[in-house]
Amino acid sequence: MAENTVRYYYTDESYDGANDDDTTENGDVVRDDAERKQEIRMTKNEARSGSLITIIFVSLLAAALLGSVIYSLDRRNTMYNKVYALNEKLENAAAENVRLQSELEGKVSAKRIEEYAASLGMEKINSSQINYIKIQTGDVVTIPEKEKGLIAKIKSFFDKCVEYFRG
Repeated sequence: MAENTVRYYYTDESYDGANDDDTTENGDVVRDDAERKQEIRMTKNEARSGSLITIIFVSLLAAALLGSVIYSLDRRNTMYNKVYALNEKLENAAAENVRLQSELEGKVSAKRIEEYAASLGMEKINSSQINYIKIQTGDVVTIPEKEKGLIAKIKSFFDKCVEYFRG
């Protein structure tokens, strides 16, 4: 690699004699040999070829990260919009349900039923149309118990034994 040598000079003007007449007519500072020994040398290095690839790679990585953040924010906003739309549909359905319930209650009311019966030619019953029937309570039919089968008797025996041992 070729090295270009660039020289930078500095002056320390913090000492008392900094404003003395060590300058030329152009304003350049006149330096003696001791000051010239204190000069700073810096070398310019050419950019390495790998640094350009690194910069491109880091830039692409940053763009990919930015793109993924933007994509995730877009997906979140889309989901929020869907939730909002579905909540709005739910509220509309609930309002429609309340309306339909009140309409149903209005159709099933007693007054509405009376009006419908009157439109069919029916009339309200009066007390002269009621007939009472007397039933005799003395006639009682008794049904005898059936005899239990063998399996039912055995089960009954075991149930009684278990009940006796349990106390």
